[in-house]
Amino acid sequence: MTELQMGLIGLGTAAVAGVFAYNVWQDRKARRLAEKVMKSRHADVLLDGEAPAAPEGASRAPGERFEPSLGEGMAGAIAVDVPMDGEATKIRIEPLEDADDVAEVPAGEVPAALLDPRIEFIVTLELVEAVPGHQIVQSQSAALERIAKAVHWVGFNDRTREWERIVPDSPQPYRRLRIGLQLVDRRGPLADGDLAVFAGAMQALADELMAVADMPPSRVLDQALTLDRFCAEVDLEIGVNLVSQGVAFPGTKIRALAEAAGMMLGEDGLFTRYDDDGRVQFRLQNFESTIFSPESVKTLTTHGLTFVLDVPRVDHGERVFYQMVELARRFADTLQGVLVDDNRQPLSDAQLDHIRREFVMKPQATMAAYGLPAGSPQALRLFA
Repeated sequence: MTELQMGLIGLGTAAVAGVFAYNVWQDRKARRLAEKVMKSRHADVLLDGEAPAAPEGASRAPGERFEPSLGEGMAGAIAVDVPMDGEATKIRIEPLEDADDVAEVPAGEVPAALLDPRIEFIVTLELVEAVPGHQIVQSQSAALERIAKAVHWVGFNDRTREWERIVPDSPQPYRRLRIGLQLVDRRGPLADGDLAVFAGAMQALADELMAVADMPPSRVLDQALTLDRFCAEVDLEIGVNLVSQGVAFPGTKIRALAEAAGMMLGEDGLFTRYDDDGRVQFRLQNFESTIFSPESVKTLTTHGLTFVLDVPRVDHGERVFYQMVELARRFADTLQGVLVDDNRQPLSDAQLDHIRREFVMKPQATMAAYGLPAGSPQALRLFA
């Protein structure tokens, strides 16, 4: 064996020995670090004999279980000791965001009080990013103004987690939208042309907002015709007339009687009685052509008044009709008038009871059986 070979063998042996020695040194260093890390610096609630001390102001009976908790000032964060370079360093660990802020909240169904598929054709829009309500409503306003039927805008408020009606000037952003085209109103059913304009406007809105428009397939026009026939059956207004017996009724006295009964004179020229929730119960109008106003009642005189009950728009119609008739009788006593029908024939108690049963109670029972009770939000939209 030559000297060169012997030298190479010696160098190889030295290299192997050096690597082995380095590994041994590293292993010992790791063991020392592990021992330092695992050495207990704090009481262990599982291994040590003593449980952690109760918070200040709390008492604990012997043997009573006490749950560990975050210390004062540590709510929402955890502090731990981590050995780094041979010294324990305290690191503050902040919690993740609240799960409700991260996960999308299920929207659920839109309340029928806002949109009802029985009386509206409803389009669903899901946006990638939230858009202010006023921008949504105004986007297709020019096209939708050509439609004869009402369009109702509803959005899911991610902050309140509720569906709500979108007002035209709302700055509230929405990502989940439901837009309803009303199928029927007092002018009749939805027309084919209006449906086409609405569908085109919704598709244009979806394109503008980078959303997908979901339009449920249905026989919308047939549904509108069926609903219109039902509405025509129950759409009744009951009028009770009060006429003079020679001497005209002065406007000042009419106003005094109306306001004493809780009625308010509106811009429409009618005195209106509202319930505690602000819903219309019945109205009082001039039997003659002149409408009531704050100025006209000062000098106005009339030979007749009419109390009007809008049957499909009033909840508990039987009770409201009774209240209206009683008020009409008080007016008649004070103004020296008489209650008559549309043919100016005096109304007897029997006739008034017949009107109550046949023209108030019966149509309202029909509406309840159909699932659209009188005075409900859906009825107020249908009979606007």
